Amino acid sequence: MEQDYLIPFLPYGEDRFEEKRSKFTGRLWQAETADEAVARIKEMRESYRDATHHCWAYLIREGNLMRYSDDGEPQGTAGMPILDVLRHEGLQNCVCVVTRYFGGVLLGTGGLVRAYTKGAQLAVAAAGVQKMSLYAVLLLACPYSLYEIVRNLLPDFDCTVEETDFGADVTLTCTISAGGEAALNEALAEATAGSVRAETVETKFMGRRVK
Repeated sequence: MEQDYLIPFLPYGEDRFEEKRSKFTGRLWQAETADEAVARIKEMRESYRDATHHCWAYLIREGNLMRYSDDGEPQGTAGMPILDVLRHEGLQNCVCVVTRYFGGVLLGTGGLVRAYTKGAQLAVAAAGVQKMSLYAVLLLACPYSLYEIVRNLLPDFDCTVEETDFGADVTLTCTISAGGEAALNEALAEATAGSVRAETVETKFMGRRVK
């Protein structure tokens, strides 16, 4: 089974701070491909042409891609610290750009590392983090006489009802962690004398916020 992974919770997060008159803005986006990430970086360069630096890093799950740039800052003081924050948070499928407007006071190597680290951390905090896990989407039809029994049983298996259709029968569209279908069906069979069974429609990754 494919493994869980973490991405930003919001499609975009932003925060800013000032350090010795230099102004920093950290921005974080969801990005499923390298092309998406590069487009965001280009967008920042074009939107804020007067900025001194646009330092960045991105991580893409497919192909296990990691890229970063100091964009003119001393080597190792910007892009890698941003990447380190993303890796420390366990994030994938994201791009972070920290933009700096120079304030006339040199920060030194250590100061730059701390500033770009902080910019990335603030962006992550603004966007939040969600866990992407593989879920099975189930279709479950039952007669009205068994509806309450079925509905009360589902939470025991962390099975969430996404949609309810009251037609000739009650049809529930539910999601459950992939792999949990067999145990659920066993319990349904026992509770309904074998008359109700959940059919798997598809499996897909879905997000749940973790911070």
